[in-house]
Amino acid sequence: MDSWRSAITNVDGNRIVIRGHDLVDLMQRASYADVVALLLGGRKPDEGERRLIDAMLIAVADHGASAPSAATARMAASGNRAAPEAAMAAGILAIGDAHGGAGMACMTMIAAALCEARRESRSLDEVARNVATAARQNDQRLSGLGHRLYREDPRSTVLFAIADQYGKSAGGVAFIRALQAAVAELIQPLAINVDGAIAAILHDLGYVPAAAKLIFVVGRTAGLAAQVMEEYARERPMRIRIPVEYDGPEVAEPQVEKA
Repeated sequence: MDSWRSAITNVDGNRIVIRGHDLVDLMQRASYADVVALLLGGRKPDEGERRLIDAMLIAVADHGASAPSAATARMAASGNRAAPEAAMAAGILAIGDAHGGAGMACMTMIAAALCEARRESRSLDEVARNVATAARQNDQRLSGLGHRLYREDPRSTVLFAIADQYGKSAGGVAFIRALQAAVAELIQPLAINVDGAIAAILHDLGYVPAAAKLIFVVGRTAGLAAQVMEEYARERPMRIRIPVEYDGPEVAEPQVEKA
């Protein structure tokens, strides 16, 4: 069997090295956000990037027991009391395009829009209007905009403020703001949600689109752990019973054959 190749971690029996940095040294001198940036971005972050990654992880850590990932984790924990890892895995599997995964699609959209602006020498406002117009014509939801609870997502507000403070806001942030303005004019006012903020900032930091979803997963894992622990500690097994109203066909009467 051919050897696997990896540029992430080397374990040789004497030391553990993550992307060229000794793990023991990282334990003593780095933060968890430093290591997440090192693993996903391939480099140790500067102060601004570190602060942003830390804020992102905090922003997505938990959003209540009714969030799909938390509800799924609790459902699994209710029926399986001996495997918290299974309950957490179930919660992670509930993360997808409609819950926690919008950042990846938004980041892809941002990259394509900025590429179009450069290639065709168009302003970001013009490209944003084209994207908003196409969304309206196709009745398409735009990833990164809108939230079922917030008219302004407070998490996005803080992330943008930190990015501006450290000079990390660039084309990605500029485009998502231009898109928000275009959508407000052409469709309806919508908040830039936390997925959109994370996508825009990660693009400006040089990350690939998949990182937006992975940052969400890494951050939400802590919240899922808390949800599972509380389910075990406070609730009885099999306590979750979802009311179901049957609306299928009526019961068919058995056909009795005539003699």
